[in-house]
Amino acid sequence: MTEQIILAERLAFPEGPVVMPDGSLVVTEIAAGCLTRIEAGKSYRLADTGGGPNGAALGLDGALYVCNNGGFTWDNSAGLRPVGKAPDNQGGSIQRVDPESGKVDLLYDRCGEVALAAPNDIVFDTHGGFYFTDHGHREGRKLDFGAVYYAKADGGLIRELAFPMIGPNGIGLSPDGTTLYVAETSAGRLWSYPVTAPGVLGGATWPSPTGGDLVAGLPGFHRYDSLAVEASGNIAIACLRIGGIVVISPEGAQVERIDLPDPYTTNICFGGTDLRTAFITLSSLGQLVSRPWARAGLSLNSSGASL
Repeated sequence: MTEQIILAERLAFPEGPVVMPDGSLVVTEIAAGCLTRIEAGKSYRLADTGGGPNGAALGLDGALYVCNNGGFTWDNSAGLRPVGKAPDNQGGSIQRVDPESGKVDLLYDRCGEVALAAPNDIVFDTHGGFYFTDHGHREGRKLDFGAVYYAKADGGLIRELAFPMIGPNGIGLSPDGTTLYVAETSAGRLWSYPVTAPGVLGGATWPSPTGGDLVAGLPGFHRYDSLAVEASGNIAIACLRIGGIVVISPEGAQVERIDLPDPYTTNICFGGTDLRTAFITLSSLGQLVSRPWARAGLSLNSSGASL
């Protein structure tokens, strides 16, 4: 079995790995409210976002765009894990971070009259916009439903595309940009939506309540987290509870499963030569690891470069 290489550890629930143009990596640290840059075996704080920085992506302008969930409460009895909405949570947002200065700007905290609850993951298209998931929050016996949104990076447009969803998390585009994939955490399901124009989704409204087609579902006590798309169109999804990465074909067949030693295996992105290195966050262990990947990852719509 191929062993992963630990690139950084003692991180405070890392997620959202991003490969930067200079060959470094950036991760979010949700429990520390910051972004951390990792290069040459060293880690340093890039920016203080506050709240709970979750998914991140490099924009076409070279800035980092961060989904901030507002912050969690935590349990550390068997590895760090989120257990609910923090009492001081001021709401979710999309933030723009300058990777040179660390300056953090608020881009969106609402869509019309609807406040963002817990933005989770993000993917850019080729038109200067991005799709993102809002996971929602659970507070006691109350559940705040999640949604999928589209927004422009210049702050001039945001609209809701799919609602209601139960814990939408990972999000990605097919290689040709005509299909949007969304992973629901609690249901352990992967949905697909036809993209008919930038920020416009097609699909039937019945029987699916949000217009998506079911691609795959996980048996047993699995939950889906973030995802990354391979150059072939396969979808690699990080799995919670039974930790690892499962690779699903666009037709819904399981291509491969890689077991990993953390029940909170949360995120994956691709870099390296020919995009054949996977960078994976093992969040409750506080680690960012890398491992060779059998197939090439998809080059993202950003100004970034592979390592």
